[in-house]
Amino acid sequence: MRERRRRVRVGRGLSTRRGEEARRRRGPLIQERKYTNGQLIGRMLKLAWRYRAGAIKSLVLQVLLLVLMLSGLSLAGLGIDVIRVGFDAGAEAPRWPFGLEPPAGWSGMALTGLVAGLILVIAGLRFVLDAVGQMQVGRLVQDIVVGLRAEVYHKLERLSFRFFDEHEQGTIINRVTGDVQSVRAFIDQVLIQVLMMALSLTFFTAYMLSIHPWLTLWCLLTTPVMVGLTVAFSRIVRPAYVENRRLYDGAVRVLAENAQGVHVVKGFSLQDAEEAKFAAANQRVKDQQQWIFWRVSTFSPLIGLMPQINLVVLMLVGGAYYMRGEIGFGTGLVVFAGLLQQFSAQVGSIAQIANTMQRSLTGAQRVFEVMDAEVGIESKPDAVRLEAGGRGTRGRVVFEGVGFAYELRGGEGDAAVRPTVGNRGLPGARGPVVLEDVSFAAEPGQTIAVVGATGAGKSTLLSLIPRFYDPTAGRVTLDGTDVKDLDLDDLRRSIGIVFQESFLFSHTVAENIAFGYPEASREQIERAAAVAQADGFIRELSEGYDTVLAEAGGNLSGGQRQRLAIARAVLLEPAVLLLDDPTAAIDPDTEHEILSAMDRAMAGRTTFVVAHRLSTLRRADLVLVLEKGKIVERGTHAELMQRADGHYRRAAELQSADEESRRLLGMPVGAGAGVGSEGGAG
Repeated sequence: MRERRRRVRVGRGLSTRRGEEARRRRGPLIQERKYTNGQLIGRMLKLAWRYRAGAIKSLVLQVLLLVLMLSGLSLAGLGIDVIRVGFDAGAEAPRWPFGLEPPAGWSGMALTGLVAGLILVIAGLRFVLDAVGQMQVGRLVQDIVVGLRAEVYHKLERLSFRFFDEHEQGTIINRVTGDVQSVRAFIDQVLIQVLMMALSLTFFTAYMLSIHPWLTLWCLLTTPVMVGLTVAFSRIVRPAYVENRRLYDGAVRVLAENAQGVHVVKGFSLQDAEEAKFAAANQRVKDQQQWIFWRVSTFSPLIGLMPQINLVVLMLVGGAYYMRGEIGFGTGLVVFAGLLQQFSAQVGSIAQIANTMQRSLTGAQRVFEVMDAEVGIESKPDAVRLEAGGRGTRGRVVFEGVGFAYELRGGEGDAAVRPTVGNRGLPGARGPVVLEDVSFAAEPGQTIAVVGATGAGKSTLLSLIPRFYDPTAGRVTLDGTDVKDLDLDDLRRSIGIVFQESFLFSHTVAENIAFGYPEASREQIERAAAVAQADGFIRELSEGYDTVLAEAGGNLSGGQRQRLAIARAVLLEPAVLLLDDPTAAIDPDTEHEILSAMDRAMAGRTTFVVAHRLSTLRRADLVLVLEKGKIVERGTHAELMQRADGHYRRAAELQSADEESRRLLGMPVGAGAGVGSEGGAG
């Protein structure tokens, strides 16, 4: 649980920025893992076996309903024969089931009433069993959906950020929701229905054979044709279902992006354009579904035509047998007609089962891709545990010849690019280099500032410390031990992270601060808030620390959200603190509050800070200037400012922004920018 929460806490910012960068570099999504139909069916059967108790109960209830249906049909035929004898004393005597005979003195009305009463009792039993059966199926469905969604979510929480870089948000959501429902449908709408159909057809065929073997063979001649049509239909529509899920992912992506970027859309008055974009995505889904619907609409009536042909055969051939006296009327011809109708209905359901089967195979493909995805970043079996779960760490971080690159992966169409994992990498050619031969040491308690242009590798450098990714060359050590040899949970508990825009949850203020350490006492929470200079404004909220925040902390200012994020990071008392440009989106007045909170949070901790404002950089013991993944300059702020032609000095002079920065440079006070935007060093 703690590891899951930590991953959510530390992953929101860096993962989003790294994911956007990865998607820009790699182009299309990675090629999907391919499974054969046999493999998918085998996996779904194993899943069904886990829910065998509920499935067997549902199947038993269906069998009982089948027996009652056959009993009711048999009694209906018997009732017809009883009535015929009442009108025609010379008619053949009715054949009572199991050799039972009513009392000799009973009148025709009494016998008819007996049969009608039995039919009514069977109808009542069917009603009860049908209701119980539907409730049982409902429980089974919910058990499967809840269990499978939890299992997929569990796996998602343990996958490395590489997976989230390569898959869009809409695709991931659909795999946990719609695709899980499709896999569930295999159990209750395919597997149970196929077993039920097999049992039903066996019962119906045996009953019809007992009435008249040759008539049975004549009436079932169309069955092989129906099976052949079903196989052909399945092969035609399977690719269409795969494409439909892809298009649906696209529509969900447009919706999710608009929900997240509603302020941008409204700010540029692009509601109509975005509405048109969603309408186009929605229309593509509709057109694809129409293509599938057209084929299903053609296939279903074609299958439905077969039972009508069977009835024609029954009328011609069965009528001839009846006239020759080879078959009775009520318990013979009428019951046979009812059995044939039920038989045809069961075979006709092949169309619906085949349609559901294709949806299930498509959903299973996407669900099992998640289940089989490589975790990528995880603890070794013999991982080194840190003292006190990471709190006893000194905080000495060393980069030794570290490199990080993406891996080109061939797929259908254009090549894709994805991050490598560890030194072993992934199959394919080496892609764009993000970091190259990065070496430096951060001593305990030091502050290391990282500056560079967009895409220089700043966030990548920070992400290697808590092992969001592993380097492709060299190594990163914490207190002399390679971070890949450390227990992952302990490692991340020794590191606190604050992002540009830290994510807050719709919980209370106290729960947000204690998100990574839920067992923290109120005293510890308040102490962390005080360090982050958040205690004052928290107590002014309507319910203080028990105030429930709006979605993403929408009822707080940017500076307040950042101070809560700092409190959340320092609550664990981490030895290492990562600050990913936390003042970038803050106004100068609020920046002063954040810087003050940062100063208190950084005290006694090894701190890495991505920054572009000199007011932040001047606090650093060491400034690293990155350019295209390489360290091109290093030193303190004062040392770097002495280099007249250096990257840092040039960027500072060109892009100094706030009044404090200009004063530090000895320049006239006025408007400007900080170190490092698009053309600078940060």
